[in-house]
Amino acid sequence: MPSPERFVDIHCHLLPGIDDGAADWSQSLAMARMAANDGIATIVATPHQLGNYRHNRAETILGLVGELQTRLDEEDIRLRVLPGADVRIEPEMVAKVLKGEVLALGGRTRYVLLELPHELYVPLDRLLAELEGAGLVGVLSHPERNLGLLAQPQVVESLVDAGCLMQVTAGSLIGTFGPPMTAMAERLLSRGLVHFLATDAHGPKSRRPLLRRAFERAAELAGHKAACAMCCDNPSLLVADRPIPRGRTRVQRQGIARWFTSRKAG
Repeated sequence: MPSPERFVDIHCHLLPGIDDGAADWSQSLAMARMAANDGIATIVATPHQLGNYRHNRAETILGLVGELQTRLDEEDIRLRVLPGADVRIEPEMVAKVLKGEVLALGGRTRYVLLELPHELYVPLDRLLAELEGAGLVGVLSHPERNLGLLAQPQVVESLVDAGCLMQVTAGSLIGTFGPPMTAMAERLLSRGLVHFLATDAHGPKSRRPLLRRAFERAAELAGHKAACAMCCDNPSLLVADRPIPRGRTRVQRQGIARWFTSRKAG
């Protein structure tokens, strides 16, 4: 059942020539057209920051987002683009977010997209506490693709219980990254451990900015209302910097609703 609403994508490498995403403006515009045609109304552009991309400065990202929006308007591509970053976890990260050197999702919201090293899991307890103390909320990107979490999926449950929000990649849910990642994504959805689906798109030919197929699969696994929450409602709350229910969420499968406790992201 298609969503009557427009999707909001909170993780997309749409900006040209700044990281491993779009190479140039033509690719950025091609990705934007594809996203708009798929039902995406708003994208948070999230180039990598810190780690191997510490050269990416907030002012550069903000400038590119402004230029991209101008180009979209000139091309009559009906898509809103907001600034953000895919932030590699490292010391002083929280301080840099508070200073505005590292961007939160949407620019200066309370929500920060957290990127773990691909090959291992680094404990996040101290970081989550530091974020909370600073009035920020962590959103962990693609936990289903982290090799450490694949080996110990129960850790995701403890992170959600600690108030971390989870963003699963749309492609993981439809088989793009292989069976282990698909199985992990399905496990997380069916247990009410996912708050966002996002494209994490990197180009117009592979890892594309598409959400609808994943939305439909999420509706099969967790119910239409839960799919709308992951693709529309929660992302809209995020870009508006409004509280999002944290903790485990309500999912419905085969006509049976399962409730999990949640709390608002303050």
